[in-house]
Formats: sequence, C-alpha cells, structure tokens
Amino acid sequence: MAGRVRPQAPPIPVSDATGDTVVLAGIVAGEAAWRTWVEIVGRRSPEWVRSRVGASGLRGRGGAGFPVAAKWAAAGGSPDTVVIANGDEGDPGSYADRLLMELDPARVLEGLALACFACGARRGLMLVRSEYPRALAAMRQAVEQARADGHLGRRVHGSDVDLDVEVVAGAGSYVAGEETALIAGLEGGRGCARARPPYPTDQGLWGAPTVVNNVETLAAVPWIVSRGGGAYARRGVPGETGTKLVCLSERFARPGCYEVELGVPVRWIVTELGGGLREGAELGVLQVGGPLGGFLAEEDLDVPLTEAGLAGYGAALGHAGLVAVEQRLEPLDVLRHVWEFAAAESCGACSPCRVGSRRGLEQARSGVPPGDSYTRMLNVMSEASLCAFGRRLPQAVRSLVRAYGDRLRGWCG
Repeated sequence: MAGRVRPQAPPIPVSDATGDTVVLAGIVAGEAAWRTWVEIVGRRSPEWVRSRVGASGLRGRGGAGFPVAAKWAAAGGSPDTVVIANGDEGDPGSYADRLLMELDPARVLEGLALACFACGARRGLMLVRSEYPRALAAMRQAVEQARADGHLGRRVHGSDVDLDVEVVAGAGSYVAGEETALIAGLEGGRGCARARPPYPTDQGLWGAPTVVNNVETLAAVPWIVSRGGGAYARRGVPGETGTKLVCLSERFARPGCYEVELGVPVRWIVTELGGGLREGAELGVLQVGGPLGGFLAEEDLDVPLTEAGLAGYGAALGHAGLVAVEQRLEPLDVLRHVWEFAAAESCGACSPCRVGSRRGLEQARSGVPPGDSYTRMLNVMSEASLCAFGRRLPQAVRSLVRAYGDRLRGWCG
C-alpha cells in the first residue's frame, strides 16, 4: 500500500562491562576493522594465527563451546576448505549476532577472513538469519567494500592469498542453525540435522572440508590475533577464558547487549547491569542460553556465568541470552511454552525428538502430572536424538521443574 510505513525494530542498547572490550571493540571503542588483517596477511603463516587463537582458549560462542583452533586444525589445511560464518541466530532472547552484523559487519568479515587464512581456505560464506534484513544488507555492503579496498579477491594486498566471501540468507528455522542442518540447507536440501561422522571438517558443504564458526566467535578473532592469545586467556576464568556477550530481555529495567567477562555472577548481570525487572516486578525464573540452555531460580543467581557453573543447576551457557520470567506467570504455562517451541521447531529428522516433543506438549497441555512413560520419553530424547536440540530439551525441562520447585511438583520426569 502506497505510503505505508514498515515497522522497524528499535536500536539495541549496547555496553561494555569489562573495561577493555573485545567483541564490541568497534561498536563501543571505535576500533577500526581490517587493521589486523592487513598486518598479518602475507607476513604471517596460518600456523601462527592458529597458535595465537589456540593459546587464547577461545571456544565457540554459538552454544557448543568447541575449541576454535582445534576445529580449524581438524580441517587439515586443504585449499578446498570452506569456512562458514553462522549468523543464523535463533535463540529467543538472543540478538548479539544481529547487533554485530548490523553495526560492525567489517569486524565480522575480518574475523571470517582470519579464520579462512588459518584454515588455508580460499572461500568463505557469510550466512545471515533470514529474519534479519538489515543485517543481510549490511553484510552484503561490507563485502563489496572489502573487495573495493583490496581485503578480498586475488593476491590480497600483494600476497599469495586468494579469498572471496559470499553472503547468503538462512533457511528460516531454529534447527537450521545447527551446523549439519545449515550445510544441508546451503546444498538445497531440508534444514535437518545429519548423523555424524563424517564431521563437517572432514566432509561438509558439497563434500569439502567445512568449518562453521558463530558470528560472535569470529568477531573476537581480530582482537586475539592482534594482542595475543595470552592477553585473552587472562580474561575470564581458567578453562573458560575471555569475554561473552549477554543479551537481557525486554522485561529488564535496562535491556540490551552487554560484554562481560566469563565467571561474573549471574546475579550481578541481572541486578547491576539489567537493573532488575521493570516496574518492580518479581523474578520467577531466569532462562539462560535459550530453549536449550535451562532455567535458574532466583536463589541460584549467584552462580558464575560459566558452562561449568551453570551445569551444576542443569542449565547451559548457550548463546547467553537472559530471559526474565515474572513470578506472576503460572509455571505450567511456562512449561507448556517450552514444549510448544520444541514441537514447532523440531526438524523431524529423528523419531526421539519428533515424537517426544509432541508427546511432551500433549502432556503439558493436559495439565496432569506425568507418570513413568514421561520419564522414559525424556531419557530416550536425551540419549538418542540426532542433534543437540532433542538431546538438550529434557535437561532444559528438568531445570525448569527444579527452578520452580513445589510449584511444578510431580513434573520432574
């Protein structure tokens, strides 16, 4: 309709809480992108880049937490290797990747270029969530600018490095962000998870060795390569080094995206950064890391923001989106919502997840506390599902029941 104004998403509040920002260095500190790339291409070796990232302890920030340098090395250095920047951000309550792609696309591309260099790859793919039109436009423009500035193309900056990047839109479902489902979608198939082995680093996109790194992961790489792995490893806590972007949902007094060091108490993020809940609302439970992450009760919030710390409560770091669930909401409604999401987003490739998610939803809709068959179903899902979606859902459900305590008595499974 002529003259109709399309709705626009509001700008994302963003802040650094570390004092020396890494991932948000361009957005908060104004640090220019591509400087590190220009300094190392043609002067340093792929092994040198991998060693710096390896020394940093950087792990994937998309949820799996796999050591980044080890994944790069697993590809074997073949020039046929493809590196994919995964910007298919699907966790409800997470928008860190969107922020980076919209406001600092050049840094994301620089991280992708460094990853390609470290893997010996000549081709990179920038996958952007289909629901992010502004991010898609920003990344396409950034690629064109990088080509014009000589950062991409043949014999980059006079070196023997050839590299180009293509920007593509995602398949539009939650599971399509899982790396094997992502690859299937790029090949023109359904975005469903595939059995492993073979792993993508051995046989991925069109049979080529393929490395998939999350957008936030790649955005940290220029800082690490420039300043050294040791400088990054001193951040965070032993075994879980560095910084992490956390996203606070709209029910916080100060929602937004914050960069924090791993290991800070979750309570500090909720109260000091987020300012608690709006309008004095009382927190019921806190969802951490999306639907596969899990839930914390208010009395659990002193847990450190680490994978190990959260695991003690049946939760996981995931993409570190924090969604506040108010006390006034009925626990059974929250449980039903989790199963509704599971049933809607299961790709259907394996029976444990396809059938289990529907049966879980039926049970939650009935409102009747389940019996032994429900427990067996959760066990089958966690042990036999093809990908992390089905395997993690039972843990998330159990963490929600534990967090609500007596208010969900009988639903422990």
